[in-house]
Amino acid sequence: MAQRIYLDHAATTPMRPEAIAAVEEGMRRWANPSSPHAEGRAARAALEDARARIKAALGWDGELIFTSGASEAIAIAMARAKAGSRLVSAIEHDSVLRVAGDAARIPVRPNGTIDLDILQALIERAQSPLVAVQHVNSELGAFQDAAAIRAMVAARDGLFFCDASQSAGKHPLPKADLIALSAHKFGGPIGIGALLVRDFAMLDPSGGQEFGYRGGTENLPGALGMAAALDATERMGDGAARWLADLQPALLGLRMKVADAGGNFIGGDGAGTAIAAIAMPGVKAAAQLIQLDSMGFAVSAGSACSSGSLKTSHVLEAIRTPPEVAESTIRVSVGWNTMAEDIARFAGAWQQIAQRARSRAA
Repeated sequence: MAQRIYLDHAATTPMRPEAIAAVEEGMRRWANPSSPHAEGRAARAALEDARARIKAALGWDGELIFTSGASEAIAIAMARAKAGSRLVSAIEHDSVLRVAGDAARIPVRPNGTIDLDILQALIERAQSPLVAVQHVNSELGAFQDAAAIRAMVAARDGLFFCDASQSAGKHPLPKADLIALSAHKFGGPIGIGALLVRDFAMLDPSGGQEFGYRGGTENLPGALGMAAALDATERMGDGAARWLADLQPALLGLRMKVADAGGNFIGGDGAGTAIAAIAMPGVKAAAQLIQLDSMGFAVSAGSACSSGSLKTSHVLEAIRTPPEVAESTIRVSVGWNTMAEDIARFAGAWQQIAQRARSRAA
């Protein structure tokens, strides 16, 4: 049986060997980093070294709060940012929408990018707003113009919060005031993430650890694994950007085969990012997943946090995707260990399923 091919990296990506080794090392450093004795001080030194390495790898010169992942970082930012009204994009991850309450929704264009004219009008009516926009969308792979958004927000004395879970470790950090990260999206362990804060003055403290901004014993093994994963990315030269560029010919081949079989990329062509949404007319996403799984491919139907739901993706609804297209759309996402031949094999399998469906319909 051929080796299975994993193309669901937007849900989680396999841990890098360097991260696994670092977590194992952290398990041996069992002391509490907040304890005053020698063992605790050694654990604290290792934690702060990991913090410094992560910031250096990301090119971040602000503050870093370790969290249990991006969802917790998002909850902290949305609840405690020192700003007025909240504005969130209509295609934010569920973890943002769940804590956004009655925040105004920022509409997006059919390609998944923010309508900057409408955003400007919303910001002008707000007082020192917190604007939350995901850097790279977790279902479409759509990039946002973070620099333009931050400039608009800053002009109204607001704060720009960016969920960079799907871009950190793959692309340069967005220009933002607060940024959420999750280590397991770039080859680190599950259960560790961070909230990057340009200045602690932007955030209300809550007491406890992490400079008083996040309570709970620090996850030293996770922090070491997170730092090691980013170190490994940096050692690739230009980081994952070069790796992703190397995959572009294979992704172009996938686009051509999808078009030849009557399918299409939703919200763009999937170029430049690690995520693509692909529709196969006439074949429900669930049926595609079953067939692809039996053929040795792991993909998903949208975000892992909502793919078990029978509801239409709110992201596809927001970009006004026709229902019959939305229900036939799957998500393909590549990661640090994806090879060009993996994408080529998937393209052939996808085309085979589509052609079989067209033959039955004829």
